[in-house]
Amino acid sequence: MRRLLVVAGILVALAGIQLFVFSERTETFFAWTIDPPLTAAFLGASYWSSALLEFTAARERRWANARIAVPTVFVFTVLTFIVTLVHLDRFHLGAEFAPGTRVVTGAWIAVYAVVPAIMATVWWMQTRQPGGVPAPRAPMPAGLRATVGLQAVALAVAGASLLAVPQSGWWPWDLTPLTGRAIGAWLVSLAVAAGHALGENSLRRLRPAAWALVAFGLLQGWALLRYPGDFAWTSPFGIGYLAFLVSALVVGVVSLRLSLRQFPARPA
Repeated sequence: MRRLLVVAGILVALAGIQLFVFSERTETFFAWTIDPPLTAAFLGASYWSSALLEFTAARERRWANARIAVPTVFVFTVLTFIVTLVHLDRFHLGAEFAPGTRVVTGAWIAVYAVVPAIMATVWWMQTRQPGGVPAPRAPMPAGLRATVGLQAVALAVAGASLLAVPQSGWWPWDLTPLTGRAIGAWLVSLAVAAGHALGENSLRRLRPAAWALVAFGLLQGWALLRYPGDFAWTSPFGIGYLAFLVSALVVGVVSLRLSLRQFPARPA
């Protein structure tokens, strides 16, 4: 499981480079063309945040402290593979695309076809390992639990809505059916992470997700600063999106501070 998380982290870090660094060059460097660039930057920021989740989980000694990453990644890869199959006609597979672009596209499809099966297998093997699960320590404060619960509900509703109706018009920037569903897959997977954190109810076990939340809030804010013209700043949904980013950053910072205060970081 540790090795799988490291490999998955490397793959999503590379995807983040394609999308966040080259947000305006997706017709060449990514599996499908994304417009506006803010969508590519959003996806790239999400991939980099996921890389941090996987790398920090892989460093944990105890399975209980790492497992928050696994259902999150599994749900995301399954949903993204389904979205890919639904919109396969939008991918860079034809002869009109450069060979390098077609290789990137083929790698994308292969990764999302294979990773869910491997993760499900390794996950099953991990749960059958000997040893018990220690009792959770340092439960989340009531205010933090309430905030994470609200985030989980909001993310689940928003993600399911985008998967079902990706161009419903309420997202604070323009989406296509493919990009709307791609964002929806991310939101649902974030909802899974939030729900898992509530189930664990342990500041120590929340730590990998807390690091990822901090990165998510900062990187998504950076994406907005890069492409302010693509975002509907004064719309109700734009304000709601900004409020969610602030809440994600606050939850991440508070969770890390409380966790590190009670359980100082030690070498893995």
